[in-house]
Order: sequence, then C-alpha cells, then structure tokens
Amino acid sequence: MDHLWSPWRYRYIQSARDSSECVFCRAAAEDRDAENLIVHRAALNFVILNLFPYTSGHLMIAPYTHVATMEQAADEALIEMMLLAKEAQKQLHAIYNPHGFNIGMNIGEMAGAGIAGHIHMHIVPRWAGDANFMSTIGETRVLPEELPETYRKLKAAFTGNSGPTGT
Repeated sequence: MDHLWSPWRYRYIQSARDSSECVFCRAAAEDRDAENLIVHRAALNFVILNLFPYTSGHLMIAPYTHVATMEQAADEALIEMMLLAKEAQKQLHAIYNPHGFNIGMNIGEMAGAGIAGHIHMHIVPRWAGDANFMSTIGETRVLPEELPETYRKLKAAFTGNSGPTGT
C-alpha cells in the first residue's frame, strides 16, 4: 500500500487549529483580495489560492457561509461550487496544461480537513512526477512559480470569465 504523507503541512494545519478565527471567513470579509489570494468572487462562493499548495495552481472553493458539512450548505451554494470547480479546472488546464487533477473535499478533522469548520473544495493540478523524492523523502515542495504569479494568472483568467458564476 502506498501512503501520501505531507508532514510539511502540519504547521499550516496547526496554525488554523490554534486560531479562533476562521481563515475563510476572515478572507471573505476583508476587502483585500490580492493579499488574501482570492482570485474570484461569485454570488455564494469564492475561489482562493492555497497558501501552502501541493502544486502550482492549487486552489480552493469555499462558500461565504460558515458551514462544516455539505448537508448544512444551501443547495444553491453547492451547485455554484461545482460550476466554479468546472471553471477552475478549465482555467487551470488552459494556464498550466496539467496531466490530471485531484478535486475533492475533506469534511471533518478525522477526514483530513485542516480547516474542519468551513467546507471547501480543493482543485489540485497534477503532473507526471510531481510527487517525486523531494516531496516524499526530503519533505520539501518544489514549486516552479511564486504565489503572486499564480494569483496574477488565475485572477486574469477568472476576470475574463463570462459564465454563470462570473461576477
């Protein structure tokens, strides 16, 4: 059996647990999208870059409403979340040309959610060889692009979006 192990993310998960403030709610409430890495705001959800990405382009979609489970979320928010996931995959494919994607949610601390109180969907572009020895043995991520550059590219892509979730 293979194991995906990411010990470098412990600092991120622990800092989220130690804070009484929800990082998603704080980022959504502030008018500082560039600093908070919010690349797109839709009616019920927003798209935000992961501060500690697995790969370049790793983003998340979170509802504005603070809910811990999908069953607590409004159907409209979940529908919009899926439409945003579709748009995110399209934009990430156009910008980075990945070989595949991991798309999913970890709901609850025991399921691996670093921020368990606020649901969010991860969209992670993947390339052949992106889980090489640097990540698995050296506990080091090699990202070919800085977050501000990723933000610039994705912000421009979503700004040009005129689909049903574009605002």
